[in-house]
Amino acid sequence: MALYEASATQLLSQLESGEVTSVEVTQACLDRIREHDGAVGAFLKVMDEKALAKAAEVDRKRKAGEDLGLLAGVPVAVKDLLCTEGEVTTCASKMLENFVPPYSSTVIKKLEAADAVIVGKTNMDEFAMGGSTENSALGKTRNPWNTDLVPGGSSGGAAACLAAQMVPLSIGTDTGGSIRQPASFCGVVGLKPTYGRVSRFGLIAFASSLDQIGPMARTAEDTALFLEAMAGHDPQDSTSANVACPLFSKTVDQPLEGLRIGLVKEHFGEGLDSEVEKSVREAVAVYEKLGAKVVDISLPHNKYGIATYYIIAPSEASSNLARFDGAHYGHRCDEATMLEELQKEKEAFEAAGDELGLKRMDTPLIRMYRQSRAEGFGPEVKRRIMLGTYTLSAGYYDAFYLKALKVRRLIREDYDKAFKAVDVIVGPTAPNPAFAAGSKTNDPLAMYLEDLYTVTANLAGIPAISIPCGMTSGGLPVGLHMQAPALEEDRLLRAAYMFQKETAWHAKTPSL
Repeated sequence: MALYEASATQLLSQLESGEVTSVEVTQACLDRIREHDGAVGAFLKVMDEKALAKAAEVDRKRKAGEDLGLLAGVPVAVKDLLCTEGEVTTCASKMLENFVPPYSSTVIKKLEAADAVIVGKTNMDEFAMGGSTENSALGKTRNPWNTDLVPGGSSGGAAACLAAQMVPLSIGTDTGGSIRQPASFCGVVGLKPTYGRVSRFGLIAFASSLDQIGPMARTAEDTALFLEAMAGHDPQDSTSANVACPLFSKTVDQPLEGLRIGLVKEHFGEGLDSEVEKSVREAVAVYEKLGAKVVDISLPHNKYGIATYYIIAPSEASSNLARFDGAHYGHRCDEATMLEELQKEKEAFEAAGDELGLKRMDTPLIRMYRQSRAEGFGPEVKRRIMLGTYTLSAGYYDAFYLKALKVRRLIREDYDKAFKAVDVIVGPTAPNPAFAAGSKTNDPLAMYLEDLYTVTANLAGIPAISIPCGMTSGGLPVGLHMQAPALEEDRLLRAAYMFQKETAWHAKTPSL
């Protein structure tokens, strides 16, 4: 087995035994990236020198018998919206193309404390707004299983680099399915933790009440180890859950006795691809053979999930992205050109005797704000900012935003009721396998419906995971979606491990 093929757990065993060094492992991953990322486009930046220097430091500490962190010497990729001190952090946007944070996010600090080797920053949909990684202003990412297809989004680069075996571990973020949907499309594991389980300090926000950072890997075992390294209370994040964090890696291999699986009748209706449904039902049959009991349940307010999400998330985005105006943060337009154009407009109004036009003209400051934002943001980000601004505006707040918050509460109550009858809720991660690049870019609604089964977990704040559970006749991965009550990531990881012990879907890799 080549080093790049090994899981994080396998690599740690080899590193601890002295069979390999961290420098050798890191170099193998860097070579793999150099060989294949030209076709995949998973990375926005590869940090070769820093990665090898960190790997050498870990090797030195290991040889000297010093204490080492949980991920000592294991290469990790990071989605490019986590602030990383001294490294450009772009959110895949022209707005932040040259932004160098003066501090690191809590999760980055935790990775450093765990002695992980950060090899690079991965591509994403701009400001995490999208489901295909086609909205990146800095380049498109392709699916390693078929480069004519999208890898999903917004954590498309994070999922693609795992599927292409460039790294064993990758960090994603999930606001409405942005870890789980690309995990499904790329045939890897992706976990969205409970809201508050992982600190959001230093995460460049999209929607603050929905965003969550989470682990992506190729196995449930690696995902458990990775979550253990990044989770925990953080006093710098006011929304961080001040609860004890389990040792996920110690319990992941313990089977769940008497597991009750809930199948949501609303998840198996119109719009679900037949091959996806077949794979999901076959996965449920595997659990039944392991002794699980299947219970039919209903989540009646799930049908309002997309509408609710696409009011709440853009509203929060409108507020969060207001700071990117060319003065406080981000891209600033060419002021000399802007002032010259403003002067020409003034002269044209004066020549036409248009007093109303003169009164309505921007001041230089307002024009700078407007032009900087127009140049810095891409079409999808602008669409969501405008939608959010509209729903928060006077006369529409009660009709849209306030009503969406009430429906969000009803969605959470549906889950509370369901979890009295079942331990986990199982269904498809996405309604279809990976789709062709460009096929949905001009149809925002079709793109938004890709999150049909995932957004409600974010609205309810509960943990959810996607694991590979099958392949289509066209050779594309299918993801199984599992949800559990708040703070029950351990249950999801154990259920995922049970399935992976009985199947080999997670071991399948694309031919590059």
